[in-house]
Amino acid sequence: MCNGRVQPKPAQPSSRTPSTARESAKRLDIAKMAFLKIPELNTRMGTYRAYHLAAIIFISSFLAGYDSGVAGGILTYKPFIRDFSTGGASAVSSLTVGLEQLGSFVAALVVYPITNKYGRKYTIIGSTAIFCIGVIIQVCPTKSLAAWYVGRIVAGIGMGGQSVVVPMYSAEMTPKEIRGQCGSFYQWLYTWGVFTAYWVDYGVAKNKHIASHSAEWQIPVGLELVAIGIMLLGCFTLPESTRWLLTQGRNDEAWRALAWIRGDDGEGTRDEFNETQLGIRAEESARESFSFRELLEPANRIRFFVGPTLFIFQNATGSSALAVFGPQYFKLLVGSSGNRDLLLTGLFGAVKVIACSFFIWVLAERFGRRALLTGGSALMAACMLVTALVVDEIPTESNATVTNAGRAVVAMIYLDIMVYNCSWGPLPWAYAPEIFPTRIRAVGLATTMLAHWATSFCFSFASPYMISNVGANTFLIFMGFDVLAAIFCFFFVRETRGKNLEVAAGTEWEVVEKSASDTEHGKQADIVDVHDTFGTNIKGLRGRRQG
Repeated sequence: MCNGRVQPKPAQPSSRTPSTARESAKRLDIAKMAFLKIPELNTRMGTYRAYHLAAIIFISSFLAGYDSGVAGGILTYKPFIRDFSTGGASAVSSLTVGLEQLGSFVAALVVYPITNKYGRKYTIIGSTAIFCIGVIIQVCPTKSLAAWYVGRIVAGIGMGGQSVVVPMYSAEMTPKEIRGQCGSFYQWLYTWGVFTAYWVDYGVAKNKHIASHSAEWQIPVGLELVAIGIMLLGCFTLPESTRWLLTQGRNDEAWRALAWIRGDDGEGTRDEFNETQLGIRAEESARESFSFRELLEPANRIRFFVGPTLFIFQNATGSSALAVFGPQYFKLLVGSSGNRDLLLTGLFGAVKVIACSFFIWVLAERFGRRALLTGGSALMAACMLVTALVVDEIPTESNATVTNAGRAVVAMIYLDIMVYNCSWGPLPWAYAPEIFPTRIRAVGLATTMLAHWATSFCFSFASPYMISNVGANTFLIFMGFDVLAAIFCFFFVRETRGKNLEVAAGTEWEVVEKSASDTEHGKQADIVDVHDTFGTNIKGLRGRRQG
């Protein structure tokens, strides 16, 4: 390494014969036509390590999904109602979910300076430890509703910290070929968490040996500690973020981190390191010191509008409320005879997992972000409209039996959640980190998560009251938000699929400008026009070595 730059190794002549090259190209064409999207990375080890990193850190989203799914079920259990003297009140349901999201909102406010100072990896570890403390408080047999609420707030603080830093760390470390796929692991493992929670809830409710004891609600909550332990241990096998290390001037550590995650220290990895280093230097030298006035620059104003708005609409589609209050919504639609609501909620979770798995392994890097988000909004609006009209006009339950109209409504809800998990569920988690440059990524994602947790709190807090007072018209409200989301995506979402992170964030003009400043000795400079992700036409200098 010289002056912080990694020097590429001399290129070796290819040993492949023309026939071998043709055979390789043929195999590559077959792979591209295959049903599954196969990543083309430097090495097999690099592919394994990228997925290993995503699987470890996105256990956080499994925990978020499991925690949300468990809450909706245990609140209806008689032992929980007895132990905490809740009386099954809607206020307890709202506060149980809402206070955790309030804790997440607070964490999103304070995590920005922490992750910038201490790094992505150790902020994730600290947030996970806080989440663990919150779960322990909840599962202790205090029989105090105040203690239960404190545990929810503490767990929410840990969850909120994870929600900001985990997508950031994933975007900064995973290769551009699978960055969207890995970033979408957030929603994929979230659906697995919800799915697991639904069936744990259903299983303990059907178990006669524990159905009347406090263990009925303690076991589902306590199982979170298993996933927390796996995540904490797994995080210690991962390196710190290459981009964060470069911002700290720790270039040697940054190179080792990148070489590890790519499973290769060859010329391609060296070029990527130098390009990343150049981009970060350009961001830092473009302005001598960070000022919050930067955030008001035209391109940044668009970023700070698009990122938070994506998550506002993600929560406003109604799918998040369905995930948390699944049993209550299905009870509204088709009744609860014979634990029908819990069974349908369990199947609902399975549909989410299947749909999101299809997105991750088939759609994520095959179609653009903008097309999937816009089309998904339109299809969800249609599903919500049909659901509202059927529930309002035709009986969905008769003599404790589900009618054909009831089956149609359940099918519409399942179709809606399938579309959601192929678009609005996973994509905002992958897209938001892509649109912010490294220099403002932490504050950008913190702001985005503030919007996410604020709207999540509002819809979760309001859902029990909407079910009780608004009824089927709740789905018309969700339909209206879906229509607005489609319009928003059509006009404001720009494509980032397959681009280097600096290019996707629209900072290529800064890279170009920095290149020009490095060409004072032995280089010439040309004026070029560069269009960033958000359509800003900026003139920069591009250096060109003299021959």
